Amino acid sequence: MEASRETGTGTGTDMDTGLRARLVDVGVELVAQEGVQALTLREIARRAGVSHGAPRRYFPTHLELLSAIARRGFDELGTRATAAVGDGGAPARAQLTGLGRAYLEFALGNRGMYELMFRHDLLESGHLGLRDTSLPLFARLVELVGRVRPDADARLVAGTLWAGLHGIAQLWGWGSLQLATGTDDFAPLLSAVLDAHLGPEGM
Repeated sequence: MEASRETGTGTGTDMDTGLRARLVDVGVELVAQEGVQALTLREIARRAGVSHGAPRRYFPTHLELLSAIARRGFDELGTRATAAVGDGGAPARAQLTGLGRAYLEFALGNRGMYELMFRHDLLESGHLGLRDTSLPLFARLVELVGRVRPDADARLVAGTLWAGLHGIAQLWGWGSLQLATGTDDFAPLLSAVLDAHLGPEGM
């Protein structure tokens, strides 16, 4: 009865699906506006217009709700990554450049979501298919790195390249890199981190 009052008319399944999606929608909006620290069950329920206990029916733990919100971010990042590499016909180095640019643009344009996505201390990555959306992104990076650096352990190189991109995103978002390097464009930094891990382009 409580669910009917809070979610309106329709079948129980439709109402459950609708409220579950609305809770995630509200969380996505909230993390964009106020950051990870604002993502409490109580605040999400308040903004969704339901009782503070309602989210527990769909997300038994706070971590599961945060993981569902983060999955939206990985879905969007995956879509951008797919667009960045196109049909896969471009040279691997060019695809990596596009992928790196898409990653940095996503990170800088969605800072709250970006922080949540990589805070594994806040997420249950084995639940809700979160790994199914995050690990293929890294696998794509490994595959492209392996084509550029067949002499190296592609997984390790991809991991350190990812760490470099993450560092650029974090320090650029804080304004530190602009101050230190005197640039207002992250493109030279992207080129430099690719050169550092893959070797100069054309070699």
